[in-house]
Amino acid sequence: QVRLVESGGGVVQTGGSLRLSCAVSESISSFSVMDWYRQAPGKQFRRFVAAFADNGNTNYADSVTGRFTITRDKAKNTVYLQMNSLKPEDSGTYLCRGSRAGIDSWGQGTQVTVSS
Repeated sequence: QVRLVESGGGVVQTGGSLRLSCAVSESISSFSVMDWYRQAPGKQFRRFVAAFADNGNTNYADSVTGRFTITRDKAKNTVYLQMNSLKPEDSGTYLCRGSRAGIDSWGQGTQVTVSS
């Protein structure tokens, strides 16, 4: 069973930066899409943040466009999310998802808190 492990979260002030990592136990090239979602405390809804498709295309939520960048390192089987100019509304648990053959695999998430 594939494992996704997120890291890099923490507490940062408004305007600060963080880089999240999602380490995958299998080749990320086998996934059609690798993406990041954010889940608010106490909520089940996961809001889309950014995606990296296997063809190299990227996609971002309007709220993070220009501030966040998703990248991948195939050699390390890791997907990254560089987050700059952070705002309090960016706070939450960030989860990595890999989609492959109609099956989604999720990590446990990493917590991001942006203080005002």
